[in-house]
Amino acid sequence: MTTLTEAVRASSTGGTTKKRASRMRSEAKRAPSAFYWMVWPAVIAFAFFHTLPVLVGIFFSFTNYPGYGDWNFVGLSNYANLFKDSRILNAYGFSFLFAIVATILTNALSLAIALGLNAKIRASSFWRGVYFVPYILSILVIGYVFQFFFSNSLPKILSGIPLFADNILTNETWAWTAIVVLAVWQACAFSIIIYLSGLQTIPAELYEAASLDGASKRRQFTSITFPLIGAFFTINIVLSLKGFLQVFDPIVALTNGGPGTATESVTLLIFRGGFSGGEFAYQSANAVIFFIVITIVSLFQFRVLQRREADF
Repeated sequence: MTTLTEAVRASSTGGTTKKRASRMRSEAKRAPSAFYWMVWPAVIAFAFFHTLPVLVGIFFSFTNYPGYGDWNFVGLSNYANLFKDSRILNAYGFSFLFAIVATILTNALSLAIALGLNAKIRASSFWRGVYFVPYILSILVIGYVFQFFFSNSLPKILSGIPLFADNILTNETWAWTAIVVLAVWQACAFSIIIYLSGLQTIPAELYEAASLDGASKRRQFTSITFPLIGAFFTINIVLSLKGFLQVFDPIVALTNGGPGTATESVTLLIFRGGFSGGEFAYQSANAVIFFIVITIVSLFQFRVLQRREADF
């Protein structure tokens, strides 16, 4: 009888100990209340300045609101008209052409520069800072410097070449290339840092073993370097394409969408029509479609590029 009583008592004590230990673990995992008080202001500010305006824009995209005065619901009319508007379709075409070309150039140049900096590790800290400078400069200020260069300096320097003898920014066919130069020049700064971070995660022993096996520099790049920085390549490609699709500042600084509407991007069209063209609801619908397009493109990129990472 005594043995049974002791066993029951030990069992109950063990259960209490387990419950106490479980409670202590849950309390240890629980963040102090001060952390929540620090996070909530940021959450509220984000909801007020980002989420709420997005919801308001989606609401007005189903109306005929011009940005002032009265409005009525028009259903999906704005969305249907978007696909019939040649100016909007041209803006999407320009944005995608610009984004694809700029993304390819940015990543090719950034990877080449990062490989050079990584090879000369002693000077990499200094040059890393130098190459990052364009990213922290005001793009509008730099844009006006580039505008002076393309419209005044370049025609004098390359006066013998017909394409550059005149201001290229007034050339309807080639004005977009000047915007690409400015955008790539600034975007390379961030991409170089990402690629450098990836290159420094590769063990040097792999290159030493490959050299002993007689692998050339090109073979080392294709078999070691590029596969092992696949995740960093994915990040750069996705961020670059997403950012270039939303190009705005370089266009405003260089061409302001001209000549005519030759360099008018989707974001510039949304800004112009929505805030000064009396098309607030119409361009809100355009913004919703543009958001969906960018989301689909980004998810598609992740799916394709991450699959390549798994194959390496």
